Amino acid sequence: MIEDILEVYGNKVTNIQLIPSGGGVFEFHLNEKLLFSKKELGRHSEDGEILKLIEEDLG
Repeated sequence: MIEDILEVYGNKVTNIQLIPSGGGVFEFHLNEKLLFSKKELGRHSEDGEILKLIEEDLG
């Protein structure tokens, strides 16, 4: 997923941080805004879903 983000938004991304966690928690934040939470949705992101959420948030 990180490769996809950098490929599409490499010139706009200044920081990507992976924070290890336990219990299968996966969350994606953009500019401190939560865009995806496996914990809240009870599922992992689908292919391209994170990129779509970034696009929607950036406008």
